[in-house]
Amino acid sequence: MVETMGSGGGVFDFDGDGWLDLYLVQSGPLPDAPKSTSQTNQLYRNRGRDAAGFVSFENTTDSTGGGDPGYGMGACFADVDNDGFTDIYVTNFGADRLLRNDGGRRLVDVTTTAGINNAAWGTSCAFADVDRDGCLDLYVVNYVDFRLANHQRCFEDGLHVYCHPDVYRGVADVLYRNRCDGTFDDVTASYGVRNDDPRESKGLGVVWTDVDDDGDVDLYVANDSTRNFLYRNEGSGRPFREIGVSSGTAFNDQGVTEAGMGTDAGDVDGDGRFDLFVAHLDFETNTLYRNQGRDMFFDTTASAGLAAPSMRRVGFGSNLFDADNDGDLDLFVANGHILDNIHQQKPSLSYGQPDQLFFNDGGGRFTPATTTIGSHFEQALVGRGSAVADLDNDGDLDLMITHNNQATVLLENRRPSHHGLTVRLVSRFGGRDAIGARVKLVPADPSQPSQVEEVRSGSSYLSQGDLRVHFGLGIETEINHLEIRWPEGDTQTIPGNILTIDAVNTIVQAAPQP
Repeated sequence: MVETMGSGGGVFDFDGDGWLDLYLVQSGPLPDAPKSTSQTNQLYRNRGRDAAGFVSFENTTDSTGGGDPGYGMGACFADVDNDGFTDIYVTNFGADRLLRNDGGRRLVDVTTTAGINNAAWGTSCAFADVDRDGCLDLYVVNYVDFRLANHQRCFEDGLHVYCHPDVYRGVADVLYRNRCDGTFDDVTASYGVRNDDPRESKGLGVVWTDVDDDGDVDLYVANDSTRNFLYRNEGSGRPFREIGVSSGTAFNDQGVTEAGMGTDAGDVDGDGRFDLFVAHLDFETNTLYRNQGRDMFFDTTASAGLAAPSMRRVGFGSNLFDADNDGDLDLFVANGHILDNIHQQKPSLSYGQPDQLFFNDGGGRFTPATTTIGSHFEQALVGRGSAVADLDNDGDLDLMITHNNQATVLLENRRPSHHGLTVRLVSRFGGRDAIGARVKLVPADPSQPSQVEEVRSGSSYLSQGDLRVHFGLGIETEINHLEIRWPEGDTQTIPGNILTIDAVNTIVQAAPQP
């Protein structure tokens, strides 16, 4: 079963040079097979733009020690020790790994000394400052209790197939609290985010997002064919409260569970509230949960135009981002079936499937893009992870897509007629990338709506995108100002006239007023 589920990866600035590097996770040999030095995870350093304007990368896996040999699934990235360099957490089928970034030179395995002991089948992961102490905590999603010793043979219509998750027991996820001294505590139970029901907790996707706009991060977990979890943060140091069912985010609008894989959060309709998206199996449709405020969401998949286009696709990687820089969030979904012989059961379906990009009309209704946006969208590949990032620092967002037993794809965004603004936040309290900060862009034209974004670690499926926030500006070349709410609660206003459009702007948190 594990063979068909991975793998992912992501982007982060390993060496601190301002260019985003790539970390690609490999499944590799199973734990009972001989180890392979050629199937370790891979770290590629971004060398910047070449003479033709394209970014290029070099493989630095061996020289940096980034080649973890585990049976890899996913990764997430954050500066866990507040030393100014981004570290990596790798989820595996088997023991996970925490790799500390030693000054942008080497990656050092500190899993044991850090107190990380997740030996379950880990999938997605994400960092956030749960208790607002300036140190980043870690949530790890675990899937099912599949082991080589309990492997079962499953059949559909007489064909040998990968088993449905119902065949195996669920495994509880884990929340690790950062002690701010290089070690972590397992606080899953005491923080109210542990679910030991073996019929549930079959997680594949996760995203931290402030759904109730109260200044602390909440947690959404996409589970495979069991109800999804929405944990509302009750305040620093206090337990979370699970509100998935009461909020309308546990099931679809028919009250049915779906095969939750990738997930993301974003304000799709411009009302200042973060909505939730989850990708699913074929004949289920992907699901868009519109945030109504007061801990209530509506399933608006059909009215948003996202139901019919996803009926015959299996979605994994999911990203809400402004693909065309017009000021609203579009949607990318990486597709690929679970069953490599699905065409023998259902001739209308295939293992490889084209990815999809949907353009937003500004009010939260989406239209599928045509294949003229790029030849990649004509190819039937087995998509898994996906990440969005401005790889060439030109003010628009590019895509990285991983595939099962196929090469990773990088798609460069070339939209010269529209402008964008990229902002990198640096916190003065640690948590260097200000994960959890909320940024509001107020346009120069008062008739235009404001935009809101968050700094997030982890989302999509087994992957993580750019920790910098991005705003599309359309044809505008200036803004009024930015309003920043830092993770610890401080607010700061940045006038638009000191920001550079179509470039990366670094903003350091202001010192406290005397």
